[in-house]
Amino acid sequence: MSIKDKKVGFLGVGNMGEAMIKGLLQTALVPPAAIAATDVRADRLQQMAKQYSIRAAASNRDLVAEADVVILAVKPQVMSAVLQEIAGVVDRGKLLISVAAGVPVVALREALGKPARLIRVMPNTPALVLEGVTAIARSEGLESGDLELAQELFGAVGRVVVLDEDHLDAVTGLSGSGPAYVAIVIESLADGGVKMGLDRATAMILATQTVLGTARLILETGAHPGQLKDMVSSPGGTTIAGIAALEDGGVRRTFIGAVERATLRSRELGKRP
Repeated sequence: MSIKDKKVGFLGVGNMGEAMIKGLLQTALVPPAAIAATDVRADRLQQMAKQYSIRAAASNRDLVAEADVVILAVKPQVMSAVLQEIAGVVDRGKLLISVAAGVPVVALREALGKPARLIRVMPNTPALVLEGVTAIARSEGLESGDLELAQELFGAVGRVVVLDEDHLDAVTGLSGSGPAYVAIVIESLADGGVKMGLDRATAMILATQTVLGTARLILETGAHPGQLKDMVSSPGGTTIAGIAALEDGGVRRTFIGAVERATLRSRELGKRP
């Protein structure tokens, strides 16, 4: 099964919805005519329709009735109400994919009130520049090819991993919240450069490109981060002096703790009624 030749509907065109539309069009997986959307903000919907030449559906029910694949990109707190609204036009011929953080598949099924092909995913904000990473959770009630279709869909905005749903809270704590952690790293590196005499603009370029280049180097070579660290750490040199300062500050423990705390918070939010 492939996303090509499918009609795709977006319930919500916030940042993540727009990122996915952009990815589908840039990779030519789906033509604009096969994409429709709704949004609670009429001005936002019209902007997206004009910018990407997609169709603004008259209502959520109309959109779902016509779509083969429906992306549930509404806020978690309104997800239940939206599912109840569209339940009458959902059947086994449609694949529903939720990007709502902290809403488990069992809660989606309960709100829908009927059997359905449902997949829960956890993307992250770098999808906006087609450099995201999305975790796709396996679930019951899917048909052959559904997971592959989801992989193809989210592969348009970055990398994809497939895992069990009980790991999604850890994904939220790592890659979902991770862009904020990395942003702090970049800001801190730039602050260090400014402290040592660089102008802010130059420091930001150096910091951002260093983080980007290091990530790409690790991804493309498959090298362990420790290997890269050792490559640039000469005996008695500048890098090992800087690393010693990081270790004094407990940088490893702090990052591990951030992922752990964010994961636990995700679990707490998922248990809310």
